[in-house]
Amino acid sequence: MKITSYTFEPESYVYARGCPGLICFRLYIIIFTVVNLNQKLMTELPGKIGHYRYRILALVFMATTINYFDRSIVGVMAPTLQRLFDWSNKDYAAIMVSFKIAYGIGLLFMGGIIDKLGTKIGYTISIATWSLFGMLHAAIKPAFSLIGFIAARFGLGIGESGNFPAAIKTVAEWFPKKDRAFATGIFDASTSVGAILAPFIVGAIVTIEGNRWQIPFLFTGVLSAIWVFLWWRTYNKPELHPKLSGAELSYINSDSDVETTERIPWRKLLSRRETWAFALTTLTDGVWWFYLFWGAKFLFEQFGVDINNIGPPFLVIFIMADAGSLLGGLFSGALIKKGWSINKARKITLLINAIIILPVALVPVVASKWLAVLLIGLGAAGHQSWSINSYTLVPDVFPKKATASVIGIGKMVGVAVAIIADLALGAVLDTADNTGYFWAFTIAGLSYLVIIGFVHLLMPKMIPLDDNLEYY
Repeated sequence: MKITSYTFEPESYVYARGCPGLICFRLYIIIFTVVNLNQKLMTELPGKIGHYRYRILALVFMATTINYFDRSIVGVMAPTLQRLFDWSNKDYAAIMVSFKIAYGIGLLFMGGIIDKLGTKIGYTISIATWSLFGMLHAAIKPAFSLIGFIAARFGLGIGESGNFPAAIKTVAEWFPKKDRAFATGIFDASTSVGAILAPFIVGAIVTIEGNRWQIPFLFTGVLSAIWVFLWWRTYNKPELHPKLSGAELSYINSDSDVETTERIPWRKLLSRRETWAFALTTLTDGVWWFYLFWGAKFLFEQFGVDINNIGPPFLVIFIMADAGSLLGGLFSGALIKKGWSINKARKITLLINAIIILPVALVPVVASKWLAVLLIGLGAAGHQSWSINSYTLVPDVFPKKATASVIGIGKMVGVAVAIIADLALGAVLDTADNTGYFWAFTIAGLSYLVIIGFVHLLMPKMIPLDDNLEYY
């Protein structure tokens, strides 16, 4: 169903084919200017606490960029791969579902592995696994394309499931509560950087006919090897790190309590209302994955945007998403520094995000490609701000040693919903043309407001839990 009613065509958004290097460069400059400003403010405080924690954060940023570049490649090439391998929409949905099933299964144990083995080893296992299976896509032969992609995406999902539990745990280890939303916003912005790089690199290498489609899958292997080398040279727990000053360690622990090392079993975590409050916020992960994996298909089917022209629309969408990540983290952090309670600051920010996202429901009824792109970008910006503030709910409430496990439980719930959404969307698109996109964008626009209401009912006060998951 292709409904048209509005028109809007700002030519300033039309770019030539190929990566606009200046724009990408400016994106990194914006991000690292914010980081350097925060470092400057911190180092000018009495005692000059230092900023080694930002080196750790930079590596989390890099890992998540690689993660999302690897994850985005199939979505960018979806129209081309469908023609090349003669996949139906149900076939494509099956490939996406394979990734999400593995991602959900991985979340059952990756968070626990990271909590048990520690962030250094756990993060390494995660990125090594997803890089190996990412490169294996390039070995798939046309005769086995469907089963091959299903298997490769399954392995990719297992590996990638460890990224966010490890990243959030790293932030909880290296940043005080008042700075965690800001730090989470910095690394979460890298999801958009990876999604921005994918269409330009793919568009520069792969032809419309699908020639050289294997090369982008090999690209991340080199990046991952570099990351592992840097991670092992740089990372350790703050209390064990020889390069961390005593002043900075005191700052990191300034609003945290001393914890034991005894693991908290899942049965205790599952019994807490706070675990399910966070899990509810992850239901919106299906919306983000819809933008990521189905966005290129929607723009192709609705507006004829092919693989060589998908870069500029994705650039606009994900730069707006990056702005949401950064501003969302800064906003809630600023409210806390003004004296607002963590409970009020986080929830007001989530409510504002939910309101900002509402117009994305109009995407299927606009006639202009660029108005549709801007509305999707607005939804992506609101989602990223929502995402980083919902992630920080976990270390705000739970002890650090439970962070990765709770993130894993919550993300698993989000994955389950995303799987159902993929299967439904693929089936509807094959039987009822583009009507599925109408309902997908409607749900994407309205769901956040409903969810924030239930989150508040489950966790009205956000009281921190101690080592035994009892209220302080």
